[in-house]
Amino acid sequence: MEYNPPYFMLIAGLLAGITSGVAFETTLKQSVNEWARNRSTRTLSNMRGAALFVPFLGICGGILVFLASGINIFGFPTLAAYGISFVLTVITGALVWWQLGQLLMQIEKGGSKAIDLDSFF
Repeated sequence: MEYNPPYFMLIAGLLAGITSGVAFETTLKQSVNEWARNRSTRTLSNMRGAALFVPFLGICGGILVFLASGINIFGFPTLAAYGISFVLTVITGALVWWQLGQLLMQIEKGGSKAIDLDSFF
């Protein structure tokens, strides 16, 4: 039986993650700009709704396939590769989503100056 590495899936996962990342970036920028213009009563941390979560899931799905394909190329069985990738993706995705909420709350309290990293140096 001949083994064919999943190079197509590696590229497809990478492209899915990138395109979802562009959609995520655009949606996040629009939400923050709208909030900054209107200073609405709707808090920034509550803007993490379906419009932002769907592209985030796309990023996570693309990364899952990319990681699993990369692990699979190195000879791991497909099921093990997807299992490892799933755990890594869920943990990393949950931490990133939580950190996004923290960052949005920080912006809401102190504006964009609250996250100015240059002020620390």
